[in-house]
Parts: sequence; structure tokens; C-alpha cells
Amino acid sequence: MTITQLHYVLAIAEHKNFTKAAEKCFVTQPTLSTQIQKLEDELDVMIFDRSKKPIELTDVGRKIVLQARNIVDESDRIQDIVDQQKGFIGGQFKLGIIPTIMPTLLPMFLKAFIKKYPKVKLKIEEHTTEEIITRINDGHLDAAIVATPLELDTIKERVLYYEPFVAYVPNDHVLFGKQKIEASDLDTDNMLLLEDGHCFRDGVINLCKNINNNLEDTFQLESGSIETLIKLSNEGLGMTLLPYLHTIELSDKQKERLRHFTDPSPAREVSVIYHKNELKMQIIDALHNVISGIIRGAIAFQNVKIISPLPKQ
Repeated sequence: MTITQLHYVLAIAEHKNFTKAAEKCFVTQPTLSTQIQKLEDELDVMIFDRSKKPIELTDVGRKIVLQARNIVDESDRIQDIVDQQKGFIGGQFKLGIIPTIMPTLLPMFLKAFIKKYPKVKLKIEEHTTEEIITRINDGHLDAAIVATPLELDTIKERVLYYEPFVAYVPNDHVLFGKQKIEASDLDTDNMLLLEDGHCFRDGVINLCKNINNNLEDTFQLESGSIETLIKLSNEGLGMTLLPYLHTIELSDKQKERLRHFTDPSPAREVSVIYHKNELKMQIIDALHNVISGIIRGAIAFQNVKIISPLPKQ
């Protein structure tokens, strides 16, 4: 049994196809098939049911895949130990970021991080929180930046910053005349929200449910992007809530429509998350230090009340 064979097993389990798995592993399909056959002969079991389309794991195959992933992770840790001993911070690093964080945070830290750590080859992907959790658990992402707390057994979280919610209120809205607003001022019948699948939406709904435990989803308009919510609000179709960093580069005219909450301001917790196996921690530490250092100067709010992205039951 070899580490290479276990890599092949994981690739087939993921793609459910020998040809696609071979492409992923940069080998020919006959080479991959031969190695899998050798492994099955050695173990005297069938890992894959080849009669099914797509290919399926056998019962024992599922158990083997779980153990194979642990063994591959531990083998990767050896290189991590060597890199840390040498003080080396480099290599490929796959980072996921959720859509409501990507457009504001990435331009703030990416150039500084690349300049400080030129040997790190960042591959950045935008995914929903649900997709990110799956990809971290499957080993397709090394870390991610998401709204927390998630409180998952397989995932570790390190807080980067706390980002307050800010109301964006059209000129003809009843709250436009107030300098500061309270959570109890929110009118859930006149609120623009992101569509399902965005954790910022869930955080806003959770905030409103904290006000009224009998709240039904009566929001009238939903959109796939924060920029669209701003445009809809500009047309007088309702108010919305924005993450604070999305307000920094608004025009002066748009900033006149912003209304901050009284203390403690409702806020979301933003963290870097990674698998409990703690691989590539030297790069995760570097990301955490660069991002938290930059954001600390951008967000002056200290007195915040964290709103979980997961609605409380």
C-alpha cells in the first residue's frame, strides 16, 4: 500500500469515474486502474463497485476512504513540519471566501500579502459557506474566510474582525430622519435582503427574529448581490442592511443614507476557518496576521453585539 494509491482512491471517490480521476492525478487511466487493482488485491476487498454508473464505493470502501483521507493528511503534515522548521512560508494555498466578503476584503489585503509572502501561490475561490465547509472537509480548500460562529466538529475558527451592520435608508423612508437607529426600528415588511444561500441574509433574519420571535419571512424583495440591494434602495423600494466594509467606498451622496445602530451595534464575526488537522498553519497564521492588522485600522467600532449567521432556534 502506498500514499500514491491512496491519492488515487480519494480521486475516484470524488469523481466517481476512473478517467476523470486519472486526469486529476495527472496519470493515464490504465496506470490508475492498475494501481487500484493492486491495492484491492493486497487488501483482498473491493473498494469500488464498478458495475454501477457512476462508480460507487462499497461498504468497506467508504471506511477505507475515510481512513485514506486521514493518512494522506498526516503524510502532508510531514512536509508542514519541515517547512515550519525551515521557517518557509510558501507553496500553493487554496483559500475560499464567501460572496459578501470577497469584493471588499480581497482588495484590502491581497497586494500586501503577496508582497510580504511572495512564495505563497494563492488560489482564491468564491463559494457559499455551505460549499466552503464541504470543500474544506474534502481537502479541496486549505482555509476560508466566512462569517462565524459555525461551531462544527471538523472545523476550527480564528476571528479576524467584527464587522457592524449599517442601515442603508432611502430618502423617503421613515428612518431617514433619525441620526442613529436601534434594532427595534427595523420594519421587516420593508426590507431588502440577499437571496437564500447567503449567510449575511441569515444574520439579518436572525437579528430580526431576536426582536420578534414570531417573525415570518415577509420580506418582499430579494437579490443575489449587495450592489443590487443598494440600487433597489436608491429607487425607493425599501431599506437594507450592509456590512460596514461595503460602506467605505460609497459616494458622499450614498453615505448620506447610512444610519448606524446605537451601541452595541449588531455585527457579524468574520473568521479564517480551516480543518481540524491544522495543515499549512504557517500560511494560515500569516493570513490572519496580515488581514487582522489591516482591518483593525479600517473598523473603529469596538462595542458590538455579534449576530450569528445561523438563525437560533
